[in-house]
Amino acid sequence: MRNKEARIFFALVLTVVVLFGIVVAFGDKVGEKSVPVSAEVTTQEQTTEADTRQISVNFISAGDNLIHDGIYEQAKARAGGNGYDFSLCYRNIVDTVSAADVATINQETVIAESYAPSGYPLFNSPKEVGSEIVKAGFDVIAMANNHMLDKTSKGLSEAIAYWDSIESVTRTGAYKNAAERDAVEFIESNGLKIGLIGITQYTNGLSLPADSELRIIYSSEEDVIKAKIEKTKAECDMVLVNIHWGNEYQTTPTQDQRNLAVKMANWGADVIIGHHPHVIQPVEFIDRDDGGRTLVAFSLGNFISQQNTPARVVGGMIKYTVTKDFANNSITISNVKFLPTVTHYVRGVDDVQVYLLSQYTDQLAKKQASRLKENAFSVEYINNFVSGIIDAQFLNAE
Repeated sequence: MRNKEARIFFALVLTVVVLFGIVVAFGDKVGEKSVPVSAEVTTQEQTTEADTRQISVNFISAGDNLIHDGIYEQAKARAGGNGYDFSLCYRNIVDTVSAADVATINQETVIAESYAPSGYPLFNSPKEVGSEIVKAGFDVIAMANNHMLDKTSKGLSEAIAYWDSIESVTRTGAYKNAAERDAVEFIESNGLKIGLIGITQYTNGLSLPADSELRIIYSSEEDVIKAKIEKTKAECDMVLVNIHWGNEYQTTPTQDQRNLAVKMANWGADVIIGHHPHVIQPVEFIDRDDGGRTLVAFSLGNFISQQNTPARVVGGMIKYTVTKDFANNSITISNVKFLPTVTHYVRGVDDVQVYLLSQYTDQLAKKQASRLKENAFSVEYINNFVSGIIDAQFLNAE
């Protein structure tokens, strides 16, 4: 019995030792993964609520800021020997422009500080005109136009540097190099990321030197335009194109304008603002293949100039609201309104300023009727001219 009891005792001791070893070796790891039977097991569910936000941005776009020599000579005279004073030119439209979240304009003339100011045919403008349109509230400066090489590539480089020196504005349409041209240009407003693209059909037969790093996007480069729009659309909420195109003094778009507009819309452009003809052309919506709609203003005419026919002193600004619906990731354009403008000047270099048509009077019209060689020039004349080109839905919108 004593041997049997000894064997049992040793067996029990061995069992205790083995169990103790197991606890020492694995106890911590087992404990990490084990849960008491009586404990509640909880998991944190990742529930994502649908994003039902809508954000809107109010835009206004203006036409060609075309600074003839008479305009800057007038500004110089007003400044009394201390630079140039362009405040008279834009004072009537400041409230309208500054009320928008984003305001765009085509700066038709370069601002190259190492060159003297000059007028037609090779323009260059004093830097004070740039600071004045910034004071008026413009945020986006479209540089792509037929006069962008008037002071050669050097002048264009200086114009790029000038606009880059002003933090409150963003330029588009003139690029320091290929990398900048191919990059996504954008601004942000109210949480909306707005892609920008600038294109021109012409540079008046002038071209960049073969060894220049500068880049311009021409309307004939459809592969470049398509790639840029698609890349911009992929990275931004919307795409806004400013394009210099069409035939001067023609109030109807060419077929080439229409064809390219449809292509750009289907590539992803949401808004297309046209320049160059120096007269207004229609405003339309393009129905896209994806079911959306693109707003196109084929030409906004002259914003300010010293051209001297009734059609060329009548221009327009266009207001529109862009809304992004996050629920379905869509962009809609609404509240589109065309605001006719009139450039008013009477005595050559005197009194050159922009009025909204709503501010203009028959008394003012009568003063410049003889200079325009149109005795019938009046508020009614202007309204009839505009309504013959711009659809009523864009003139009567609230």
